Amino acid sequence: CTDAHAGVQDQLEEIQSRLLDVGSAVATPIDSSSESKLKRVQFNAESTSQLEAWLDALDEQLPPLRNFILPSGGKAAAQLHMARAVCRRAERSVVPLVRSELVDREVGVYLNRLSDYLFTAARYASLREGKPETVYKKAS
Repeated sequence: CTDAHAGVQDQLEEIQSRLLDVGSAVATPIDSSSESKLKRVQFNAESTSQLEAWLDALDEQLPPLRNFILPSGGKAAAQLHMARAVCRRAERSVVPLVRSELVDREVGVYLNRLSDYLFTAARYASLREGKPETVYKKAS
């Protein structure tokens, strides 16, 4: 990790810990777990607020997005775009569990905001590395 990415790296390390919390919450269904287990794995909404604050701070440093972009912008950005795709897949898997009230709603909210964070972090990495973003072009 370069110095330019040090802040994002620290954030990603925190996010990895929160993803273990997400996994614990998903692995502890609301309808069949004891109150003590549910209390232990309850997902903290402050984690989502922190994620949104980081997202906003990164976004302030980026030029406005005027077009759809393709995953691009260098190695770090590409890896963050890939992480975003995996996060979206996880979110799609969790949504039915949240709707069925088997998993705390906040877990779904966190995953949704995380995918936005990862997209923004990818754009930030691209900017910091001086790598161009590839603009989506509609087929003619």
